[in-house]
Amino acid sequence: MAKGNKQSKEPKGRKITLKMAKLALKLTVDGKRRLDLSNMEIASFPKCILKLCDVDELDLSRNMLKKIPDSIDKFVNLRWLDLHSNQLDHVPEAIGHLQNLYSLNLCNNLLSSLGLPNEIGLLQKLRSLNLGMNLLESIPSSIAALKELRHLGLFNNHLTRVPECLRNLPHLEIVNLKCNPIPSGDDKGIDPIQRVECLYLVRESCLCASCLKKVKDDRQRVDSRLSGAPAHGRSIFAGLITPNSVAQEDQATWR
Repeated sequence: MAKGNKQSKEPKGRKITLKMAKLALKLTVDGKRRLDLSNMEIASFPKCILKLCDVDELDLSRNMLKKIPDSIDKFVNLRWLDLHSNQLDHVPEAIGHLQNLYSLNLCNNLLSSLGLPNEIGLLQKLRSLNLGMNLLESIPSSIAALKELRHLGLFNNHLTRVPECLRNLPHLEIVNLKCNPIPSGDDKGIDPIQRVECLYLVRESCLCASCLKKVKDDRQRVDSRLSGAPAHGRSIFAGLITPNSVAQEDQATWR
């Protein structure tokens, strides 16, 4: 009876074998090895992929992961790590050991301010960090140490002010703070940041269900506003979707 109860508490999801993982290995256009396990209904980190820890890129996005183990630090060659659209509420301190990482996507998870370790500031080569669509009320001050950071996504969080650490990022080009309860005018102190408006067009099939719903809701709000505007002032893009910064595969800016 006790055994049955124990089994019922185990996370349900697809089990990944080493053979399946090897079949998921891909070669990028620039000759890097990517392990693509995205959108495979994985509920727990597959221990078998530790035998493939020499890969350059790891994609575990659009799964049901609730935890990333400390053994993530075995992937010392990683330059690109995509964990968006899971159920993560914290990131392990071991993330700071991935010294070759230049792109980290943690968008659309359950991360609170306590879930981000200060060790994230040890990623000296990091150029792109996506923390959008989480539960963040603040971000670690150690992010100020990411001197190579170019792109930072903080949209759709619970931030009530512009983080002070952004002023110490000399190469920051794009920062997305949209959909946060930040009072109007509070961003005057980050004038050195170059603000760039970007439009990304992707296929609906490239977005996970939650992201697709958000995009459609946003588009519906825009359409409702345009319905009251003069006809000559409207811009119609039939059949196209404007996503947030989640679709890594199709958004070169976040690569």
